[in-house]
Amino acid sequence: MATNLLTRATGSTAGQIWNPDTDDTLLCVDVHDETHDVKSFTFVSPERKSFAFSAGQYFMFELGIDGEDDGRCYSVSSSPLRPGAITTTVKRVTGGKVSNWLHDNLKPNMRVRASGPLGKFTRPTAKKFLFISGGSGITPVMSMAREMADTAQPVDVVFLHAGRSPRDLIFRNELANLAERLKGFRLHLLPENIASERSWSGISGRISKEFLSLAMPDIADRTVMCCGPAPFMMAARAIAAELGVATSNYHEESFDRAEIQDAPSPGGDAVKAKSFKVQFSKQGKTIVAGADQTVLSCAKKSGVRLPSSCANGICGTCKSKLVSGSVDMNHEGGIRQREIDAGFFLPCCSKPLSDLVIER
Repeated sequence: MATNLLTRATGSTAGQIWNPDTDDTLLCVDVHDETHDVKSFTFVSPERKSFAFSAGQYFMFELGIDGEDDGRCYSVSSSPLRPGAITTTVKRVTGGKVSNWLHDNLKPNMRVRASGPLGKFTRPTAKKFLFISGGSGITPVMSMAREMADTAQPVDVVFLHAGRSPRDLIFRNELANLAERLKGFRLHLLPENIASERSWSGISGRISKEFLSLAMPDIADRTVMCCGPAPFMMAARAIAAELGVATSNYHEESFDRAEIQDAPSPGGDAVKAKSFKVQFSKQGKTIVAGADQTVLSCAKKSGVRLPSSCANGICGTCKSKLVSGSVDMNHEGGIRQREIDAGFFLPCCSKPLSDLVIER
């Protein structure tokens, strides 16, 4: 649908639209301070191609800092109905290599490598929504809210955004403006503490069953879109379920580094899966990986250094060249078909089918 809307809105032909399979360079045209530690970066295609994406999707940025693999995923915060550019909104993270580099170095007229759009955290067909975001997790649902505003149609949305303090509430003024002019858009801002803003007149604290049931008594009838830090989403998920939100109506997105675990083989210890040798040619290391284990999990347990982020086949950070052997890969959009055809794979979601040699 995004492509059809794009064609009608701009008259673009297919040759003028950013191609995720071939285009990989973005030109920064603007940097904007959102809060004291959050910036928005706006990009265009160097060839001025239009972008066709769905609200909630993300791009993976590969900056090559110090010559290392450092892919990071950042959701698009701008509306897909404004296809001439995309904006990503990034929070500076203490010790965060990529976020700090972006904040300290990226300026207008600089180019970066990026791939996308990627991801399946998109708005399903529904009449009533609840957007819940914590911190910089606001970016994908903000894209959805901006898209709704651009359609100029009545909506039924409750938007709950939480942050550490009032000054940490990203897009605070714009959200208030949306609530003023977008029919059916209700806003709740929830700082954990009021810090130095003594005039804060609203509620402060953390999300709770009591707060959600009072703020949106019809929550069980709403489709929930949630994004934020893992503990925040865990709490939101549990509260939503307790208040009657069906599992099928609860959707979330996160790029927190996942703890990698392998499920035991059916039948317990009595069934031992076949194992294969996995050689990492550049590091000169060889490990053993079971047929029921992912290559990434075995590598990490054996001390082999591989870049990774989502560990679920979403972000593409661990993308590696498979020199020989075969794997069973079940990815979620983190790798392009042309990359697979060129011999690349994602160790995080791949189980060995034979002995492997990996260019790492």
